[in-house]
Amino acid sequence: MSHKVWVYIDQFKGQALPASWEAIGAGKLLAGKLGGGVTALLFGAGVEKIAHEAFQYGADEVLLADDATLDDFRAEPYASLLSKLAGETAPEVILFPTTTRGRDIAAMCAVDLHSGVLADVIALDVQVGGVVATRPIYAGKLLSEVTCSARPQLVTLRNRAFARPALEVGRSGTLIR
Repeated sequence: MSHKVWVYIDQFKGQALPASWEAIGAGKLLAGKLGGGVTALLFGAGVEKIAHEAFQYGADEVLLADDATLDDFRAEPYASLLSKLAGETAPEVILFPTTTRGRDIAAMCAVDLHSGVLADVIALDVQVGGVVATRPIYAGKLLSEVTCSARPQLVTLRNRAFARPALEVGRSGTLIR
């Protein structure tokens, strides 16, 4: 697991939310600038099909926690699992789709990992200090460029702000259970 960019895949009842694929697209852009690949994080029960979809949308690796205890979403176990994995592996950045579940987990992980969350981001770039995120402020009247000095940098991405990557049927990657 040497990938610096992780992407949380939000799913409900075995179906990935489209914003998750947009997050993989944003992750691919960042990974190209940071070097390395994209690791997708997938938690739930009976979700291995989504892992293969993640490969087809551009993930190089999927960390899969497929267990009956994760069938119904509960923020605490999901965030604890993600925080444990991030603490052991130290990714540079973790991207979340801006969904209710994505926001909950990002906030809880930020507390566990002693980091911060760059919320509702509409553009990403890499500079010397790390990832620079652009987010709207004052009801979208102004744009602000923000960074997070702590690692990992946790970022929630505004829906439809990033392009969904093209589906590459037959593409595969490394599945880690």
